[in-house]
Amino acid sequence: MTSLPMTSSVETLAAVLAVTIALGVPLGAYMARVYGGEAFWATRVLGPIERLIYRVAGIHPADEMDWKRYAVALLVFNLLGMLFLYGLLLWQQDLPLNPEHFPAVTHALAFNTAASFVTNTNWQAYGGESTMSYLSQMLGLAVQNFLSAATGIVIVLAIIRGIVRSRSRHLGNFWVDMTRTVLYVLLPLSVVFGLILMEQGAPQTLSAYVHAHLIAPFVSGKLHVTHQTIALGPVASQEAIKQLGNNGGGFFNANSAHPFENPTAFTNFLQMVAMILIPVALVFMFADMARDRRQGIMILSAMLVLFVPLALASLHYDLAPNPLFHGLGVSQATTAANAGGGNMVGVEDRFGAGSSALFGSLATATSTGAANSAYDSFMPLSGLVNLFLMQLGETAFGGVGTGLATMLAFVLFAVFLGGLMIGRTPEYLGKKIESFEIKMVSLSILVMPLLVLIGTSVAMAFAAGRAGAFNPGAHGFSEILYAFTSSANNNGSAFGGLNADTTFYNVATGLCMLMGRYWSYLPLLALGGSLAAKQKLPPSAGTLGAHGPLFVGLVVGVVLLVGALNFFPALGLGPIAEQLTPVHALAALK
Repeated sequence: MTSLPMTSSVETLAAVLAVTIALGVPLGAYMARVYGGEAFWATRVLGPIERLIYRVAGIHPADEMDWKRYAVALLVFNLLGMLFLYGLLLWQQDLPLNPEHFPAVTHALAFNTAASFVTNTNWQAYGGESTMSYLSQMLGLAVQNFLSAATGIVIVLAIIRGIVRSRSRHLGNFWVDMTRTVLYVLLPLSVVFGLILMEQGAPQTLSAYVHAHLIAPFVSGKLHVTHQTIALGPVASQEAIKQLGNNGGGFFNANSAHPFENPTAFTNFLQMVAMILIPVALVFMFADMARDRRQGIMILSAMLVLFVPLALASLHYDLAPNPLFHGLGVSQATTAANAGGGNMVGVEDRFGAGSSALFGSLATATSTGAANSAYDSFMPLSGLVNLFLMQLGETAFGGVGTGLATMLAFVLFAVFLGGLMIGRTPEYLGKKIESFEIKMVSLSILVMPLLVLIGTSVAMAFAAGRAGAFNPGAHGFSEILYAFTSSANNNGSAFGGLNADTTFYNVATGLCMLMGRYWSYLPLLALGGSLAAKQKLPPSAGTLGAHGPLFVGLVVGVVLLVGALNFFPALGLGPIAEQLTPVHALAALK
């Protein structure tokens, strides 16, 4: 009964991947030319603006940095951005472009939101249309959507330079890399996508909210309801960078389920492509910069091997009838291919269960965290897929820049492990992988699981943490586990049943976001600095080949091993236990 929707969903998945790869190849080549400082059509058009920015800011493009200066510049820039956003939210009520006269945000929520948007997490413990002024949305949140995404890209850019350079102390200039990322990559893509969204029906206005009179007024309690307030705003521009930059923070509380953020099936498809476009393009950019196409094919293959089976599993469980309803004789099937059928609880009818499950898989495989449905209402094993894709370190595509950075860390670990197993020299693209490199890789990989498991344990140990879960039992545990998984991975999605706007969760998840971002990727900058200083050696008969199906399998195995060993016990207490519950419930009903 679910074969038609499942077939349609698989075709949608194949189309999303095909379109993304087709666009990612030329975009990756374009980005390699931009960061290589080549003179071509883009620099002729945007070069004068770039040079003006350097003159005004006092940046010297030729002044390259070692990894420590690069890291300090990154931290200072992000800290200033966080303080600016924090202050903007606290003084929102006294600033312009606030037609609905929203009050200032509380200190705890302002801290959480500032940490969230600066780290590219975009976790939202508030409803955008009822909390944030237009100025806060544009000058605060939308600006950080650009800058946090650019920060992720420059992190991996520095690591790539460390891999491909020889006997060098320098990883580039942080300010130049940030400028080029925003000016040449993020802004042009966002303008194009924003215009498409506007054409499809997403609003882009500074007008006040619209108050529409109801044709059929009604009484709710003692209140006589005669009109509806329709929230508007500069939605299309923020929606574009939200998806392209893997930010995920919605202008409205309903995120991409809202018709103003995601008006049509066409925009829904484009949003799925946008989430993985830059992560895929960065893989091809790396291959171009390393002058080794085999590395791009190897990394992309590993990402697809990780992502596709998990996405198909999510589709299967959310399109299959709910066993409780099925056992009661309730029909959950339809002949329509793209709507209805399967688990429709919390699902936007315009997209259906299949497109909702696929959207969720893409949002959690990247660091986007956007949602066109209620993830809290997914079938337990579909929710497990969302959790597990994050718990793999978001290596299956991953966030803009940070996903490839994490995958490169796993590649280096696989090279080292493979070399030990078969007695080959651990080398990657001519660079020996030695003790310091493995220490930095191990530190980067282990930070996230520690944050997730310790954060969840603390929340379960204290009443303030347990009180946030709306549901009892296994699902309530899953809500808390999901919150810390999302925060530590800078994802931002949530099981909406958790009340996150409390002092406990605002502070706890805010700290997880900051530590998950900087404790994970600063060691990889140190790794890049170490590799850049090494001499690049030609491959020998004793060099482990870091390409081909066998090596792809090794990389995938290492990623799955780390994810499964760290998180399987916690998943067993949450979504796995919940999936088994309907079986016992049905037995009791019968």
